[in-house]
Amino acid sequence: MADAVVTLKARKKMVQARAGVITLPPIVGMVFGTGGVDASGVPVVPSGNDESLKQEIFRKEVDSYTFTDDTTCRYLCTLAVNECANEDISEIGLYDSDGDLIAVKTFKAKGKDADLEMTFQIDDIF
Repeated sequence: MADAVVTLKARKKMVQARAGVITLPPIVGMVFGTGGVDASGVPVVPSGNDESLKQEIFRKEVDSYTFTDDTTCRYLCTLAVNECANEDISEIGLYDSDGDLIAVKTFKAKGKDADLEMTFQIDDIF
């Protein structure tokens, strides 16, 4: 079973923005990692206190986003042929324009072949 969490840092920013203390920085990219599973290959539950992935390997700006309904934004990011080639990706996250990790999702490792593109999506649901 895959797990996802919104980080404590993201929640702090949201509550401060709602009070008018800060302007909420936009989500600009995805971060990819290989530390989302235990030794048996089972996804580990991410902590809301995480400020980074367990084993970050790559960051990239999102390709696009769409609003799938009034309270959900879907972010898409495609890894090109040469990006993360031959890696077993098992954790991804969203980061904002401050570079802060906003959300983390773990899942069974997905092998990224060196001759293929791979597209990831994350839904930001309110």
